[in-house]
Amino acid sequence: MEHMRSGLLGRWAAAAAAVTLAAGCAQSGETTRANTSPTSAAPSGEGAIPQQEQRPKGDDPVKVPPPKVSKYTYVFPVKDCRTTYQRKLLVLPKTTIWAAKGCAFVAPIDGVVDEVNTRNRWRPSTDRGADREGRFVTIVGEDGVRYLGGHLDSVTEGLAPGTRVKAGQELGRVGNSGNARNTAPNLYFAISWKTGPAHWWVRRGMVRPWDYLDAWSTGNKTLSPRDATRKLRRKLGETPPCAVQCASRKPPQGTKDPGKRPGKRSEPGPVLTVDPTVVPSTRP
Repeated sequence: MEHMRSGLLGRWAAAAAAVTLAAGCAQSGETTRANTSPTSAAPSGEGAIPQQEQRPKGDDPVKVPPPKVSKYTYVFPVKDCRTTYQRKLLVLPKTTIWAAKGCAFVAPIDGVVDEVNTRNRWRPSTDRGADREGRFVTIVGEDGVRYLGGHLDSVTEGLAPGTRVKAGQELGRVGNSGNARNTAPNLYFAISWKTGPAHWWVRRGMVRPWDYLDAWSTGNKTLSPRDATRKLRRKLGETPPCAVQCASRKPPQGTKDPGKRPGKRSEPGPVLTVDPTVVPSTRP
């Protein structure tokens, strides 16, 4: 009996030992599988080091031309020279383009020469309105708009009313004739519509030009003042009355002209010639 009980206890102990051994092996296998998991996975969470991404190389930017906003093409009226100009209304709706003496004044658009003044007749003693721009040239562009370049040092030889010109063609050279004689060289640039020479105050500027100069210089060379000119002319009429800087001076009788330089006579000859083929009633 005692011998039987000892045998039974021995079998129970062996079974318990087997169960314990199996459990230990299973735990050891799980640990081994956990330790053999991939180690190359990127760490996450706080303290993780971000991986640098290699960006693909892009193509060079494609230059897209500005949209064509009119059928006309313009150029800046001073060629191959460094310039600055006013972008605000001071007294008249024109601008002063500062440039070195002798820089080329060129046609801003294809057109026909309308007025040519090769004589500098301005004097401070009289300050006649028609003489203030000194030597000047006007053209009527193919857009129907008139463009004036004044204070010129010289007018291109052979240029006459009725001459057809191309955009960029030289019309004269920058100077300081007229009432700019005591200033640095500059181009008096103005936009208006065609009138007769008696209405000189229209010629000296009606439409503000600086937005167009900006576009022709570095922006859209097809931006046209045609519509703005037509609209303003319909509003004011073909020959609106002079409103600003209209009167001339009358020097006292019996006194010498304070504006006349010693030893220099007033320039003789015709002051103005006008293209008879471009009549004032021509509408853009």
